[in-house]
Amino acid sequence: MTEQITIGELLTARGISRRSLLKYTAYLASTLALPPLASRAMADALASTKRQSVIWLSFQECTGCIESLTRSFSPTLEDLIVDMISLDYQEALQAASGEAAEEAMAKAIEDNKGKFVLVVDGSVSTRDGGVYSTASGKTNLEVLKEVSAHAAAVLSVGTCAAFGGIPMAKPNPTGAVPVSDIVTHIPVVNIPGCPPIPEVMAGTVAYFVTFGKLPELDHLNRPKMFFGDTIHDRCYRRPFYDKGLFAKSFDDEGARNGWCLYEVGCKGPVAYNACATMKWNNGVSFPIQSGHGCLGCSEPNFWDQGGFYKPLSSWAMGNRALIGGAAAVGVAVGALSAAMARQQRNAAVTAATPAKEKQP
Repeated sequence: MTEQITIGELLTARGISRRSLLKYTAYLASTLALPPLASRAMADALASTKRQSVIWLSFQECTGCIESLTRSFSPTLEDLIVDMISLDYQEALQAASGEAAEEAMAKAIEDNKGKFVLVVDGSVSTRDGGVYSTASGKTNLEVLKEVSAHAAAVLSVGTCAAFGGIPMAKPNPTGAVPVSDIVTHIPVVNIPGCPPIPEVMAGTVAYFVTFGKLPELDHLNRPKMFFGDTIHDRCYRRPFYDKGLFAKSFDDEGARNGWCLYEVGCKGPVAYNACATMKWNNGVSFPIQSGHGCLGCSEPNFWDQGGFYKPLSSWAMGNRALIGGAAAVGVAVGALSAAMARQQRNAAVTAATPAKEKQP
């Protein structure tokens, strides 16, 4: 059950000063892509806000999303659970089990009707009434309908919850669907990724707790502050793309020199996420920096589209309906940019070549 004291009172009891809170909110504001002046407003809001009740349900998933959250650095999992929220139900993290756990969830719902945030990871089985994924004698479908009926909003974390993910991939034997196909009466925020970046999950919850509202969303209901740019837009290998320098395989000279991975299948130009800027493990690295192209896991139907190791230019020809107009335009613009860059380089080289060298 959510405690009745404010977050500020809780922090004071733990010996955390106003100065420390301001330093923390300054870092949090930068993580959320907010202006520096927002940090003071965040500190004031947090100090006067009560801890947010959160119920977390896990359906058809691999536990990767909650594993990812446990590695969040800003805020840390401990900061999030102890200071900002009251995590009233989460199967992997809670101490209670069996009937005690179910009673705790029922109590949290009763005490926070219309106010708690429901977090869901995993897709929802619908075939044959949803019998292919059950817990406590109820199908995931039943539980989602019952609990979401009293929630303020739903956060669908991970591509499985947001877009159906791998469980919904063909032939989809369980009739898996994303949460948004079932929950239509309250806001649903999608935080895709396989798994999602931990700070993106924690940051979205922190934004809701701080401002009492959901962040601005894109056309797929993803927070724009984290999903406003493609991986390609922010990738440190982008200059190689613009110069037309591409690795042809994962062990050639181009790969060893850190050239663009477009031709070995990188989906960065059509994948929207913060991987290239926030990275993973407290900003240590992300897949492209580790030498592997983006799989586009934060986009709908990423698994069925396949072509993980085929360049977008050839992959898109057989997947026009899937890739979408915007993505196709992005690829075309990128290719045109690279071609123009090559022409400019060639012209510059020609102009700089002595006349006698130009003669046959």
